[in-house]
Amino acid sequence: MNEYKLYIDDQWVASSKGIIEDDMNPANGTVYARIHQATREDLDKALAVAHRRFAEWKHSPPAQREKILCTAADILESRTQEFSEVLMDEGGAPFGKTMFEVGFVVGMLRSVAGECRRTFGETMPSDMPGMISMSIRQPLGVVAAIAPFNFPLILAMKKVAFAVAAGNTMILKPSPHTPVICFKLADLFKQAGLPAGVLNVIPADGELAGDVLTSDPRVKLVTFTGSTPVGRSLAQKASPYFKKITLEMGGKNPLIVLADADLDYAVNTASFGVFIHQGQICMAGTRVIVEQPIYESFLKKLVAKVKTLKMGNPRDHDTVIGPLIQGRQCEFIAKQLEDARKKGARVLIGGSYKGNFFEPTVLADITREMDCYDIENFGPVIGVMAARNSEDALRIANDTAYGLSSGVITNDLQKAMDISLKLEVGMVHINSTTIHDEPHVPFGGVKNSGFGREGGRYSMDEMTELKWITIQLGQQHYPF
Repeated sequence: MNEYKLYIDDQWVASSKGIIEDDMNPANGTVYARIHQATREDLDKALAVAHRRFAEWKHSPPAQREKILCTAADILESRTQEFSEVLMDEGGAPFGKTMFEVGFVVGMLRSVAGECRRTFGETMPSDMPGMISMSIRQPLGVVAAIAPFNFPLILAMKKVAFAVAAGNTMILKPSPHTPVICFKLADLFKQAGLPAGVLNVIPADGELAGDVLTSDPRVKLVTFTGSTPVGRSLAQKASPYFKKITLEMGGKNPLIVLADADLDYAVNTASFGVFIHQGQICMAGTRVIVEQPIYESFLKKLVAKVKTLKMGNPRDHDTVIGPLIQGRQCEFIAKQLEDARKKGARVLIGGSYKGNFFEPTVLADITREMDCYDIENFGPVIGVMAARNSEDALRIANDTAYGLSSGVITNDLQKAMDISLKLEVGMVHINSTTIHDEPHVPFGGVKNSGFGREGGRYSMDEMTELKWITIQLGQQHYPF
């Protein structure tokens, strides 16, 4: 069994107090690895290193950062199988999802490499005679990133790659459920030539890490992906220090299916949008809102589709539904389903679990009184509700505290655009699933789903500071 120490300044460092925790394989319940845990002293050591290394790294030329990112992409592509196996064994991700995740990150690294040369400022006209007015973007300093378990490679790399491209140094705090993939990420960058201390990977207790990273003045940005309760806590901790923070949090994402939709396509879209990675995705379209005329037909076809989804070993190439990350999530989902049943919902298929495996489930006739209406379950449960018409569907879609992603399935472009403009979300996908991302797009949400954007120049804006500079040609004339 492998034991992983803290990664600080290109060295593997033991926990200063000898704290080691088990990293579990969620599919079979065995110990996958043993992970050293950082103390406050270890976090301080890592911050000191990152702060010191920033003095040099911020002056690195774009060509150097670009080369490192492109090299990392090539190396990752050659190590696809290795990274895929970690994602399967440590995170319980089905084979197909892991191959997608690694491939996405290869493309992301190449896309981010191009951003190294695109941190643009601008010149602006000035009312002062002879004055040149301009803006520039400069790296922030130490960036602290807190990554989740569900897409641990994509969502950690989104933070690391853009921080590196912008000239920042980084502290990466992985999820306690998927730390090994973040250590693999560190090894990847070491192999690609990233200088020592630019990236440090520090597993630690979440509350301790949150306290330290939000309060330490050396940290200039905290960037978090995870649950809304944790994100809210981090924002509260950061606010007394006026700490810059970006939050990509939960979602209760609506997929609106209008009566003119192709029914088979709508069912396939809805199924993919919930059951990929067994629903453990912030973008999952767990609230499917169907116009009344096709409601029962949609449910019948959806149940037939779900019957074809194989649940089992993530390493089997035809597995669609793997394990949830931990057993208590199954218990939470079961309680939601029981609440819904008592209040009138129908469980059309699924609803049971064994170990960490929860059956793909279709829950029909959702109403606002049910816990599942607006509480994220992060599991393979699709909740379907009827709408009288497109206006009613829009009302239901917006009737949530969240605002991350959404989808609209219809052949009526006028209605699709009208709904898209009125949906209270950060992202809308017409005739597509709620689950979609690309390296260069402005990914993020509104309301309780967070603030700030990740991807392309939007990440570069978050990872840099805008500064205004003027140059006076000749001499100004002052009134006194």
